[in-house]
Amino acid sequence: MAGRYALALFELALESKKLKNVEADLSKFMGLLEGSADLRRLVASPVFSAGEQQNAIAAIAKKAKISSLTSNFLGLIARNRRLFAVHDMIRAFTALTARHRGEVAAQVVSANKLSAEQIKTLTASLKSAIGQDVQLTSKVDPALLGGLIVKVGSRMIDSSLKTKLDNLQFALREVG
Repeated sequence: MAGRYALALFELALESKKLKNVEADLSKFMGLLEGSADLRRLVASPVFSAGEQQNAIAAIAKKAKISSLTSNFLGLIARNRRLFAVHDMIRAFTALTARHRGEVAAQVVSANKLSAEQIKTLTASLKSAIGQDVQLTSKVDPALLGGLIVKVGSRMIDSSLKTKLDNLQFALREVG
């Protein structure tokens, strides 16, 4: 379902030559979503009616200066009771735009915020390994303790300290 909505938005944005604007708007909305527990609750909770979600999303979009195409899309998914899947829709849209530009979308999760230099180095490393330009999005998860989790397409590289400790604990249980 998320892919169908993302594809519809992608085609509309491409047709109206607003692909970069929509991509920036969705990135802005994703930042708002990640930064607000109340917004996440509004998006995920079935307690709110479609009208309440639609009104709230319209107000947020207006305040965040999100373009009408993106705002209408967000309103539509709220009206259709699909707002809970907005994260997956945005991820699918990002993958479509990256593919359109000949890039590969990659997500990196780290224990601490990566510096611009670290992101630049990681992007260059991924580009040399994959052979394509890489569009990198980063997220912070303090539960990782250290290391990184990198997802490129269907591949995932987990070098987080948490996973290594979990694997060690599992191995110790097997021995003892």
